[in-house]
Amino acid sequence: MDDRRESEPTPMKNGTTVERKSECELIVTRNFNAPARIVFEAWTKPELFKRWWVPKSMGMSLRSCEMDVRAGGKYRLEFEPDAMAFFGTYLEVTPHSRLVWTNEEGGEGGPVTTVTFEEKAGKTLLVLHELYPSKEVLDTAGTGAADAMVETFEQLDELLATLGANVGQS
Repeated sequence: MDDRRESEPTPMKNGTTVERKSECELIVTRNFNAPARIVFEAWTKPELFKRWWVPKSMGMSLRSCEMDVRAGGKYRLEFEPDAMAFFGTYLEVTPHSRLVWTNEEGGEGGPVTTVTFEEKAGKTLLVLHELYPSKEVLDTAGTGAADAMVETFEQLDELLATLGANVGQS
């Protein structure tokens, strides 16, 4: 019974749901009150991404945010004040519907992240799926990442409310 409970979705504050699907998989789900195009741009435009990605409660910010959002393109996020960096490669980029990337800062033991954006009636269901190489890596890194994602999704929601329909119309 305990195993079953671990795999059930856990509703979190602000409508974010965190679910451990298997020993190596973590899924975070949230509905956003914005079209998929705008939510996707918040994930793929550095000037927008920098405004919501780092949980404010951590007392950190993004010093730099480099994103070459295309299959085979690289990303690198550097934080301050401690100069920690996250980096990897985009494996798949399907505008407004899907992003897949590697997380290479941990060497070969990093997860592969897939984010899907499904629009219905002007709202977007976002599903973030992380596949870790082992249960141990998920146990160590995944739990903290899921907790942080609840706050970052709240910050994304706040940003989306300010963006409206003007994003991406250049």
